[in-house]
Amino acid sequence: MRTPPTRRAVLGAAFATAGSAVLAACSDESDTGHGGKKTGSANAGGTSHSSANAGDTSHGSVNHGTSPRRKSDGAYVSPDGKEVAAAEAKRGSGPVRRVDLVATPSRLDLGGGLTVGSWAYDARLPGKELRVTMGDTLALTLANRLPAETTLHWHGLNVRNDMDGVPDLTQAPIKPGAEFAYRFKVPHAGTYWFHPHTGVQQDRGLYAPLIVEDPKEPLKYDKEWVVVLDDWVDGVDGSTPDSVLYELSKGRGGMDHGGGSHGAPAKPAKGRTGPSRLEKDSFSELLDSHGGDVAYPYYLINGRAAKSPTSFAAKPGDRIRLRIINAGGDTAFRVALGGHRMTITHTDGYPVRHRTTDALLLGMGERYDVMVTAGDGVFPLTALAEGKRASALALLRTGMGKAPTASVRPEELYGELVEAYELMPDRSVELSSRKPDRTIRFRMTGSMKAYDWAFDHEPYNPHQRHPVRAGERVRLEFFNVTEMWHPIHLHGHSFGLVGPVGPPHRATRRGRADWAHKDTAIIRPNSSLAVEFDANNPGLWMLHCHNIYHSDVGMMTVLGYRR
Repeated sequence: MRTPPTRRAVLGAAFATAGSAVLAACSDESDTGHGGKKTGSANAGGTSHSSANAGDTSHGSVNHGTSPRRKSDGAYVSPDGKEVAAAEAKRGSGPVRRVDLVATPSRLDLGGGLTVGSWAYDARLPGKELRVTMGDTLALTLANRLPAETTLHWHGLNVRNDMDGVPDLTQAPIKPGAEFAYRFKVPHAGTYWFHPHTGVQQDRGLYAPLIVEDPKEPLKYDKEWVVVLDDWVDGVDGSTPDSVLYELSKGRGGMDHGGGSHGAPAKPAKGRTGPSRLEKDSFSELLDSHGGDVAYPYYLINGRAAKSPTSFAAKPGDRIRLRIINAGGDTAFRVALGGHRMTITHTDGYPVRHRTTDALLLGMGERYDVMVTAGDGVFPLTALAEGKRASALALLRTGMGKAPTASVRPEELYGELVEAYELMPDRSVELSSRKPDRTIRFRMTGSMKAYDWAFDHEPYNPHQRHPVRAGERVRLEFFNVTEMWHPIHLHGHSFGLVGPVGPPHRATRRGRADWAHKDTAIIRPNSSLAVEFDANNPGLWMLHCHNIYHSDVGMMTVLGYRR
C-alpha cells in the first residue's frame, strides 16, 4: 500500500521546532475586546462579554435573516452589522434563484431492501442537488418540519455572515414549525454542499450538493457526475447520532442533544440505543492515526449502500467531470475509479494546476473535482473508509460487463495518491505575496478516553473571539498534540495551504502563489499545519473540526472581526 513519506518524520520536526511557540501569545490583540488584559496564551483571542440572547422565531413565520441579539457586541462586527451589509452591497446583485426546502422526518431507501427512518431535505438522500450560477442571488426558504431546532450552513461558500447558519452566533435557531429565509449573493464558482450546523444533525440525512457554475467555465467535458460520500448509522437497529454521541462521551454528552444549538448548555442524552458503535482496533497508515471513533454499519455513495450501488451511464471516450464531496460525520475516504487515472482540477471549489493521480484522500467536508476519460465496460468507483475495513461503491457503466462485488478493491486505491499540499493553485486564484499581519496559534487537544476534544483545552464558548481586522493577511497555526487526525474547517473564507509550521520544509511552498486554496484541511496526529487567508468577509466566523462528534463536544471556536 502507498503510504505517505513517514508522516511523523516529515511533520514531526516542524512540530517539535515550533512546539514551544504554542505557549506564546496568539495575537497582538489578544484581549477581551473591552479594554481587558491581554492573556498571552495560545487560546487567548478576544473574549466578548456579550450575551447570545437569540430572538425567537415564531412558528410558521419567515425570519428574514435575523441574527441573535447581543447586549454588548460593540468591539466586534455583528452578523447583521453595517459592515456585513456594506460587504454584501459591494458584491452587487444578480438574477434571483428562488428555492423552497423542507427539513422533515423521512423514510429513506438505502438500496437492497434496506429502509431507515431519518431526517432529510424534501425526503431525499442526498437532498436534491442545488445548482446555481456564480453571481446569482440565492433566495432559499428552509421550512423546519423536524421535532427539533435546526439551521443551514453553506459549506465552503464565503457568504455574508448573517446567512452562515451557525445557531446562537450568526442566527437564531429555526424552531420546529418555523421557516427561515436565506438570501445572499453567490460569490464564487465550485463544488460545495449544505448541511445543518446544529448538534449532530449532519450525521442524519440532512445534506445536499451545491454546485455553482462558472459562466466562463474553462474546462471541456461531456458529462458531469456528482458523487456524495457518507457514513451511515441513523435508524439502523435503533441507533441514532445522538445515541452514538452518548456512547462516545460516556453519557456526558456534547454541546446539546436532540438537535439543539451548539451554543446551548449541555444536556444529558436519554442513553444509548441500539448496539455499540465504538470503532475498536482501527488504524490507518495513510492517516497515521486511528481511523475514526464510530463503526458505521454502512458507507454510502449518493445514498446507496455498496450491495446495491448507484450507476452512472456514459460512453467510451467520454470526458467526465466528477465532483466528489465527503459528507460523512467521522470517516475519511480514499477514492479511486478502477481502470482509470484521475486528473485533479479543483480542490474545495477552487481551480488548481492539473495533476494526475490514481487515488484521492478526502476528510469530512473536503471536495475534489477530477476529470477522467471513460474506458469501455463496467468500473468500480470505490471509497475506502480509512481504518475501518469497509467501503462504499458506485459503478461507471459505459458498455457490457459484469458488475464488481461490494468488496472490490481496485488496484488504483494503492497506487499514487496526490494530497492537497502537493497541489498548486491555478494562476487565476493565486494568493498575493504578503507577510502576515497577524498570527493566531491553536493547540488541538483531547483524547478518545476522555472525549474532551477542544482547542487549547477550552470547550467551545460562542462568546469567545479570536480577533482579526478587515484587510489583514491572517496566519493560523495549528498544533495537533492529540493521537487523532482532525479535518479543520474555516467558515466564510478560503485559505492558502502553507504546510507544517517551522523552518522551510519540502512540503512547504516556496511562495504564497504556490499554495492551493482550501477551506477544510486534514491535520494528522502530532503534527502541525499553517494556513493563511485574507480577512475580507466581516463578521463572526466559526473555526472547527469537521468530525461532527469532535465539534459537538467542544472542538470549535470563533474568529471575530474587530470594528
